[in-house]
Amino acid sequence: MKRKHKLGNLILLAALLSAFGCTVSPQQYHGPRAQIVLAQSDTPRAVAPLVSTDDQAQLVAGNQAFALDLYRYLAKGTDGNLFFSPHSISVALAMTYAGARGMTEAEMAEALHFTLPQDRLHAAFNHLDLELSQHGEEAEGKDDEGFRLNIVNALWGQHDYTFQETYLDALARNYGAGLSLVDFEADAEAARQAINGWVSEQTEDRIQDLIPQGVLDNLTRLVLTNAIYFNAAWAEPFMKEATRDGDFFLLDGGSVEAPMMRQVAAFRYARSAGYQVIELPYDGHEFSMIILLPDAGKFEAVEQGLDQAQLASMLADLSYQQIDLTMPRFETTAKFSLTEALSALGMPQAFTEEADFSGMDGTEELLISDVLHQAFVSVDEVGTEAAAATAVVIGVTSSPMEPEQVRVDRPFIFMIRDTETGTLLFAGRTLNPAES
Repeated sequence: MKRKHKLGNLILLAALLSAFGCTVSPQQYHGPRAQIVLAQSDTPRAVAPLVSTDDQAQLVAGNQAFALDLYRYLAKGTDGNLFFSPHSISVALAMTYAGARGMTEAEMAEALHFTLPQDRLHAAFNHLDLELSQHGEEAEGKDDEGFRLNIVNALWGQHDYTFQETYLDALARNYGAGLSLVDFEADAEAARQAINGWVSEQTEDRIQDLIPQGVLDNLTRLVLTNAIYFNAAWAEPFMKEATRDGDFFLLDGGSVEAPMMRQVAAFRYARSAGYQVIELPYDGHEFSMIILLPDAGKFEAVEQGLDQAQLASMLADLSYQQIDLTMPRFETTAKFSLTEALSALGMPQAFTEEADFSGMDGTEELLISDVLHQAFVSVDEVGTEAAAATAVVIGVTSSPMEPEQVRVDRPFIFMIRDTETGTLLFAGRTLNPAES
């Protein structure tokens, strides 16, 4: 059965499109508690971007370096299992980076390992996504629906806020992402539910409630989202009848009982000082799982030494060998706010009032208020199902309108009330604040 691949709808801000001379075809997205207007942009997705082999290699190497930087940071601050999608995070932040300028742009490039100029970087992301969409076309999934790798992007913007035409065009052209009209100011909760509903739909319900209550408010202007869903069968599936409960030994010296799968087959494998590496291909041999198994007592040293160069060396050492493989079935879910991690990795300014995202709206009023990520993985005898989503929440430091000045410098009356019922609990006046 052929795999399914989705590219994000090209939906741009209707209020801007007419001013930009675009043809608008309004649609309705019936999200929870809200009707979200979608406007079709006349800026199409670039389906054949001109990207050099070197540019594509630089992008992939940089994304790998960021992935392992983030892994090491999260691993040090997380007890227990860890799972996330570095690709989802890189794509969501690349869309954000398209609007960054000045020191904010420089810090993001350094932290995210973006080495290409802006125009070539986004074209390379587009080329990579289009390339991924062509893989696994005849492969099997771990269910009856065939292999799936769905990577989609969408933007959610305040309906009456003005974004730069060049910014919206860049995201439509390179990420297939337009802008859905929402009203954070009047009903942030309805917008939150609509975004979460879209994420759930794109990840076959594996990612729920990506954005918790209270994250979006009347200062939110834009949310950039990426969702990724993966479903693949092993090229060499495990026989279910061979699975037996067995001991899985913990770092503290204890052990737990787990369902241990087993098979004997030819896999690409390498042993080095302190660890073993094995590659498990998925059906079609266009995707695989790499398992890095540190020797007993070596886990922390191997984990904290894992970077892009070390990974490249490990993969270069792999060769086919007959392997008697035993490994557990497992399932992991994880949810993060990445603001602390990204600041520590070198892009703190993006989260402060010093942020410069003027490429988005022509002002310097926007900043990243949060970067949220959620991920799920299930591995069994048949294959792997994995899903993740990332949301970058963009807000303003204060109301974008010129503030009304109020000076309480003369006698005044005041009241304290219950806002739900309107009950006045206290009332009074101040004629002279210097007197008690």
